[in-house]
This record gives sequence, structure tokens and C-alpha cells, in this order.
Amino acid sequence: MSAAAEKPVLPGSLNTNRSLGRWIRFDPDATVGVRVGKVEIGQGILTALGQIAADELDLRLDQVRILTANTESNPNEGMTSGSRSVEESGEAVRYACAEVRALFLEAAARRLGVSIEKLQVAEGIFHADGRQATYWDLAAGIDLGLEASGQVSPKQAADLTLVGRAAPRIDLPAKVFGEPSYVQDLDLPGMAHGRVVRPANYSATLRSMDEAAVRALPGVIAVVRDGNFLGVVAEREEQAIRAQAALEKSCIWDAPQKLPGEAQIYDYLLGRPVETEVVSDKNDAAAKSRAKVTVEAIYRKPYIAHASIGPSCAVARYDGNRYEIWSHSQGIFPLRGDMVKCLRVPAERIVVHHADGSGCYGHNGADDVALDAALLARAASPRPVKVQWMREEEFNWEPFGPAMVMKLAASLDQAGNVVDWNHDVWSNPHSNRSGRGAGSTLIAAPHLADPVPVSPPVDMPLPAGASHRNAIPLYDFPSQRVARHLITDTPLRISALRALGGFANVFAIESMMDELAAGCGADPVAFRLRHLKDPRGRAVIERAAQMAAWKAGEKGDGVRGRGIGFCKYKNLGSYCAVVVEVELEQGLRVVRAWAAVDVGRVVNPDGVINQIEGGIVQATSWTLKEAVRFDTSFVTSRQWEDYPILTFGEAPQVKVELIDRPEQPSKGAGEGAQGPTGGAIANALFNATGVRVRELPLTRERIVGAMS
Repeated sequence: MSAAAEKPVLPGSLNTNRSLGRWIRFDPDATVGVRVGKVEIGQGILTALGQIAADELDLRLDQVRILTANTESNPNEGMTSGSRSVEESGEAVRYACAEVRALFLEAAARRLGVSIEKLQVAEGIFHADGRQATYWDLAAGIDLGLEASGQVSPKQAADLTLVGRAAPRIDLPAKVFGEPSYVQDLDLPGMAHGRVVRPANYSATLRSMDEAAVRALPGVIAVVRDGNFLGVVAEREEQAIRAQAALEKSCIWDAPQKLPGEAQIYDYLLGRPVETEVVSDKNDAAAKSRAKVTVEAIYRKPYIAHASIGPSCAVARYDGNRYEIWSHSQGIFPLRGDMVKCLRVPAERIVVHHADGSGCYGHNGADDVALDAALLARAASPRPVKVQWMREEEFNWEPFGPAMVMKLAASLDQAGNVVDWNHDVWSNPHSNRSGRGAGSTLIAAPHLADPVPVSPPVDMPLPAGASHRNAIPLYDFPSQRVARHLITDTPLRISALRALGGFANVFAIESMMDELAAGCGADPVAFRLRHLKDPRGRAVIERAAQMAAWKAGEKGDGVRGRGIGFCKYKNLGSYCAVVVEVELEQGLRVVRAWAAVDVGRVVNPDGVINQIEGGIVQATSWTLKEAVRFDTSFVTSRQWEDYPILTFGEAPQVKVELIDRPEQPSKGAGEGAQGPTGGAIANALFNATGVRVRELPLTRERIVGAMS
């Protein structure tokens, strides 16, 4: 057996980044730098990782600095996605710090001439018999190039002083007080500004353009044409915008592409060739034979945009040999992989730095604009170039969360128990991220004169899943069949949106559970508990109902109503139950929401609550308002008027309670609330009015149509 094969499997991302020095460094200013490959996208992960590191190393939180991720010195942790950062990076930091602490305990014992058992450690200082030594006194004699052994156990929950307690977000003060914090704020010496002119649609090719007229405009440094990729670089941003407009006006495109059109999209999905996979099949003939009534329903979800408040932005610099790129990408290493293919240079000549963006929520335009910036920086070398997308460009060209159709059928026996359950979901794949295969997923890649093939989108397999994420219900049914029908033909550009297929599948499941409860005269909370054995799942449902003062059997009054939704995210992550109260005025409004959440061991309660609150607010926006508009030519959502989102005045009051389980592994919170919220809102509408709307968003027009 080879030495590599004999290495133990290490926790989280430590398994593929084994050098302790890749994670931890001791700096001369008496702080500890912690390098991670996960990035801050508003979820508070850097604060949580700082708490984990400080606890394991016996430091104050302000003695720990989480170092900004870059591909030159940080561990490669792939994508920051799937609510996995605490599970993967948190466990890696926890175990790496435990091993580093053990090395320093041995060194301190030697230095002070005592046994390890006599040492006490606080705020980075090792004490024994009136003498002391610090991490920084000892650091020069410690080899952090060693690989983690996996033989050192981290602290027990009872010994932690920071994990499990609220800590202020380390990234917020600068953002709140308007200090430069975002990639949009980056201003490098000598920086120029770039803009890109996109084709008329996904498949358009350039017939002609007037390059000379644009070059003559004030401030223009370069006009770039590389196949069908067009861009301008100018001294000032407003000059780049004017040059972009002039270049766009001069272009003539051949644009043969035809889309199915928004009104036909669900029929289109159901009519395309599919790859069918049965992902759950429990066939209990005896249970089926007890069926007395069957309820069938079709639920629909449109394409949804990420709709970040700040459009995508990047800065790049090319010195004739090496590219340096600042991006708000969720995966700086996978992005570098695609850059290698598109820029035709080896990986060691590309450094990608992460910089915060103003909103994320999945695979938006961050990676695409990074390549735009690199291509324009090559033309303006050695000057750095900032490329800032405009709102129209973001809405037209970012990848969307796919449209989906869910067909459900369920049967009840005489006693009102579910004896058979069927769930079929039609969807495009849910991931088209960078860093896969021989091709690229970046917009500009196939437009280049030397084009890079487009990597097809993929659907991650279960247990996490993608289009079929959370399609298998956590409820206990004796007979059930769940099937995914994957449509690889994608009319619009698609990729990962927060919660992936989990949002739509849970919306459908939770809506059907209420329809079944109504059909047999059962209370929705009691009906769920009757069909759920999982004690942690039952606990969050019971807690949410208690928080909302749920009254069994209570009906709405035609204007106000309440509903509940529940899921265990990915069926292996956090548990979340949400109760909402809605009212109908000119349309449907969510007034209040209560959520009970179980993420196992809570690292930062304030961070978890923030994530659940944000998930509820965003899911409310998806459920009530959001849908990408398009015709047979291209996307027609261009501004906020064409793609409304929830406003501050429309946001519900939200209360969140956590069920802390220190003995359980920590799970991510970022995507646990979306599906339950969507289902709860639809159920509250039914409770208020007796009207069931099964197509998102739940607009005034759809509600009125259902009433009539």
C-alpha cells in the first residue's frame, strides 16, 4: 500500500489541505492569521471561523485575523456554497488549530521545564509555576509545515467559551460606516475603467462595427475585439460608459436564436426530452390498497434572478506575464481554473483575490465579469482595469435559478393517513459553475476568436441533490416514489440560486401536505407531526407553532391567515420550521414570520439568526414577486421595474429561535429557511381565503384568478 493511501481521512477541507502552515500563521503583532479558502458573501462565515480558531487556540477573538482568500497562499476549499462552510472549513480550522495548540503545548512545556498537564493557557499565554511563554515567543521553533495527523482531538463543547455565543460580525463596521469594503470600492493606482458590449442574445455573431469612431472618443484607451467579445477601456468610468454606448450602437449582429417565450415555458419543459431517474421507490402494495382518496396537483416555479443590489464587478491587472484579479467569486480556485483555459496561461501566472461583493445568493455574474476585466486589462497593460456591470447587463446575462414543474399525487386512507406519495420534478440542471471539465462556463469564453467550448450544466447527485434537492420528503410514508426528469436543453442561462431545487420542491411538498390536511379535516401542524418520526424535525415544528401561538383548526377571516412550512435542508443539513401570518390588501403581504431552527452545534447564534432572517425575507420576495421576464428573442427583465423585489417597507417582522445541540455536528444555516417560507406563505393564503395558488409568484393577478 502506498504512503498516500495510508494517510488518515481528515475532517472537512483539512483532508485535501493537510499542511498546518497552510491554515495558521503567527504574526509579529501578537495576532494569529487564519487562512481559509471559503469566502465572505454576507453569511458571516469569517466571524464564525474566527470564533472556532480562537476557542481552540485559547485566544481572544480580537487576537485572530481571518486572512482574505487568494489562490497564492490560502487552502483550496473549492466553492463557498451549499451551506457547507461551517461543516467543511469550520471542521478543518477546528482540527488544525487543535493540532497547532498541541505542538505549542509541547514546546511551552520544554521551555518552562514542566509537564504539559501543569500548563494553563489564556489569551495566547502559557502559564506554569509563575513563569510564562506566548505563542509568539515559541513560534520560531515550531515547524508548521507539518501535515495534520488527525490524532489530536479538539475541545469538548463544555470547554468552549466563544463557540455558541453571539459575536459581532468582523466585516460589518467598515461596511456600516462607509469605509471601502467592496470590490466596487477598489481603486488601484493608475486604474482605468472598462465596459463590455454583449451580443444581441446568447448565440448572436458580430457582422460589423465602427471601431474607429469609438477610438476617437475622449478618454478612450483601447477598443477590444476578440471574436465576438467586444469591450472598451477609458480613463474615467463615465467615458467608458459613453464609449460602450457608442460601440453598441454601431454593432450589427446576426441573432438567429429563438426562445420558447415566457408564457410557454412550463409546456416547453414538460415537452422536452428528459433524463429520468427514480430517486426514491418504496412500493408497499398493502398500503396502497388502503387508499380512499387521492389528491393530485401541479406546482410551478419560474426562472429567478439573484438580483444582488450591486451589479457584478471585478478589477484585473496584467503586467505582461502575470494576471492579478480581484473578484467577489464564490470560488476563487475554480475561477482560476477557467481563467487558465480562456487566457491561455498556466495557473501559476494567475492570482485571484477575493473581494466582497454587495450580495451574492448563488452563481451570479461575479466570475463572468472577472474574465471581462482580465481580457480588457491585457489590452491596457500594465494598468489595472475595473469592469462594473450595469443593472441591465446583470439581469440579461447572469445565470438564473431554473424554472421547475412539480407534479405531486398523494393518497389518504380512511383515517386520514398518507399511504402513498408520488413526486415528479421537471427541471434544468442547477449548476454551471467554473472549474469543471475541459470547457468553460464564463460568458465570454465561446465568444473569443479562439473560443473555449462551453461546459454543459450539471445536476449534483443525491444525497445533496440539485433539481431533486429535498424532493424526497422527510415525512414517513409507507409507499412513495420520487422521480427527477432532467432537461439538459436550457433556453435561458442557468446555474445555482440559493437552495437550488430545494426551494421549489419544499414549496410543493408543504403545499401538498396542507392540501391533504384540509382534505381530511386535520390541523396542518398535527398532520405533519402525525407523519414525522424524526425527533429533531418534530421539535422545530412544535417550537415554531408554540412561538406563533398556533391554534389548532383556526381558520382565516378572508383577509388574514396563517400557514406553516418545514424541511430538513438537503435531508442532511439544518432543520427549519416557519410559521407566517399574511394579510390581503391590494395583494398578498407577509406580516410576521416565526422560525425554529436546529443547526446542531451553534457557533455564532447571531450569525445563524441573521441567516434565517435573511432567508425568510428573500424567500418572501421570491414567493410574492420575482420572475424573470423574457420573450422569444431574449430576456426582457432589464431594470427593477421589470423585476420587482421585496422592499424594506414590505419585509415581515421575523422572530427566530434556535434549538442548540452542542453534541451534534454544526450544519449550515444559509439555505434552510427558503423552502419552508415559500410553503408557509402559500398555506397561509389558503388559510385566509380558501384559495390555493400553485404557481409562483403569488401575484395579485394569480390570486384574483384563482378566486374567480
